[in-house]
Amino acid sequence: MTPTLPTLLVLDADPPPRLGRLTGRARIEHTDAAGLAGRLPTADVLLVWDFASHAVRDAWPGPGPRPRWVHAASAGVDHLMCPELAVSDTVVTNARGVFDQPIAEYVAALVLAVAKDLPRTLELQRERTWRHRETRRVAGTRACVIGSGPIGRAIARTLKALDVTTALVGRVPRTGVHGPGDLDRLISRADWVISAAPLTEQTHGMFDTRRFGVMQPSAVFVNVGRGGLVDEDALAEALRRRWIAGAALDVFASEPLGGENPLWGLPGLIVSPHMSGDTVGWRDELGSQFVELYERWAAGRPLRNVVDKKRGYVPGH
Repeated sequence: MTPTLPTLLVLDADPPPRLGRLTGRARIEHTDAAGLAGRLPTADVLLVWDFASHAVRDAWPGPGPRPRWVHAASAGVDHLMCPELAVSDTVVTNARGVFDQPIAEYVAALVLAVAKDLPRTLELQRERTWRHRETRRVAGTRACVIGSGPIGRAIARTLKALDVTTALVGRVPRTGVHGPGDLDRLISRADWVISAAPLTEQTHGMFDTRRFGVMQPSAVFVNVGRGGLVDEDALAEALRRRWIAGAALDVFASEPLGGENPLWGLPGLIVSPHMSGDTVGWRDELGSQFVELYERWAAGRPLRNVVDKKRGYVPGH
C-alpha cells in the first residue's frame, strides 16, 4: 500500500517558490488569501510564501484541523500570529538567517549615503548644478542598534567595520547587549539610531514623540525592523521641527505606502519599499531554506528557526 504523502499548502505570492526537490515527497497545493480558510483543514504543512499577507491571522480561527507546522518566508511573524495560533500545538518557523547580512549592508549604505549627502548630490546632478559642500565623517560616530537578533548583530558588525562605535540593545541585558533600561541613555548619545527589533506587544510604537525628543538634533533614525515599531506621526513631527537631522524608513505601518501619504514629502526622510533584505536570488534562497526544513520535518528531526509564539520571534539570541 502506497503511503499517503503529506499535504503542503502554499499561500502564494508571485513568483511562486521553486519546490521541485519535493516532487514525490509532498502533495503540493496552492491557494490565495481568499481560499486559505477552506484549505487549512486538509493541510499538514503551510508555507506562507506571501510574506505581506495577513490571511493566516484571519483564517486560522476557523473550524476543523489545522496544519502541524507553519513556515513564514520572512523574518517577522507578526503578520500571521493570532491568539488561536499562539496557543495551538502548531510549530511556527521563520526565515531567520536569509536576510541578516543583506539588511546590514543596506543599513551601512544608508548611513554612508546620509553622511556623505549623496541624495543631494544626485539632485544637484539632475539640475546640472556645481555646488561644493562638506560632508560628515562616519568613523568615530556612535550608533545604537535596537534588536539583538541575527539582523541586529549583523548590522552592528558591519558598522563596526566602518569604525562606528556601536551599542546593541535587546530584550534582556547580557554580555555585549544592553537591556531596555539603557535605551534612552544610548539613543540620547547616538548619531545613528537603528531599529531592527521584532514587532511585539512590548515594542509596538516604541519610537514615539518622547523617544524622538530624547535623540540629539544631529541624529538620524533608520527603521529596517517592522513598521509598527514607529509612530509615524511622531516621526513626521520630529523631522518637521528638526528635533532630529533625518530618517530612513524601509518598512511602514501600512504597505505599500500610498502616493498621497505625507511621508513621501517629509524633509530629510529617505523612503524605500521594504527592500533592505532583498538581494538578487533571495527568493531561491528562501525556497531552498524551506526545502531543507521540510526534509528535517519529514524525517522526524527537530526543526530549526522555531518561533516562540508568545514572544513572537526565535529565542536564543
